[in-house]
Amino acid sequence: MDAAVTAACGLLGLLVGSFANVVIQRVPAGESIVSPPSACPNCGNRIAPRDNIPIASWLLLRGRCRNCKAPISPEYPIVEVLMAVVFAAVGARVGADWSLPGFLLFAWLLIVVSVIDLHTRKIPNRLTYPLTPVLLVLMAAAALASGEPGAIVRVIVGGVAGFAGLLLLALIQPKGMGMGDVKLAGFIGIALGYLSLWHVLLGIFGGFFIGGVVALVLLFTRLRDRKARIPFGPYLAAGALAALFVGQPL
Repeated sequence: MDAAVTAACGLLGLLVGSFANVVIQRVPAGESIVSPPSACPNCGNRIAPRDNIPIASWLLLRGRCRNCKAPISPEYPIVEVLMAVVFAAVGARVGADWSLPGFLLFAWLLIVVSVIDLHTRKIPNRLTYPLTPVLLVLMAAAALASGEPGAIVRVIVGGVAGFAGLLLLALIQPKGMGMGDVKLAGFIGIALGYLSLWHVLLGIFGGFFIGGVVALVLLFTRLRDRKARIPFGPYLAAGALAALFVGQPL
């Protein structure tokens, strides 16, 4: 484990976690993620840079807008902390490898779409469409830079396998699987395929296992109606991240 890489990735996670909150709020609404500047959703007052420091600003403001004192959702610092922790873990797992940028993008998107899916029951094409080819290029470049051109084949096969596998399930059981999940599985397959096709299988099946366990718990505790649709994206993301940490560091 490289402590410097881990610390740097954790700090980067804090910064991109703040941006992730903007994406989570604006993409489902069809808004631009670059303008206008962030503002309080209650009073519309523009958020000053001093009030936009990850985690610290929310704590110093005690979870309230400086202008109107309306409560600020704790989801903001939770996403920032989660992003920092996951990024640090990815840095510890991958180290100073050429694939690190790709795996950080992988982790960022998984967290973002998980939160969006929990809110809206949808995984937006606006994120998966542009970032999937970006991930493919990053992983292919990492394979070439590392002197492992064979990894490019695994990356492509992993992406196709993830997409095709869930597409088949979506066609068989359309009410239980959305096309957003199918596209996310392709994205996951590209990243985990860099490691091995075993990691792809582990990530996808791990998502089903985690989702099944949570669904059973919710049903037995009656926290969720049997007919209620449970968003699958977060479980796919959890399985994929778990699979990343299986095996020896790169």
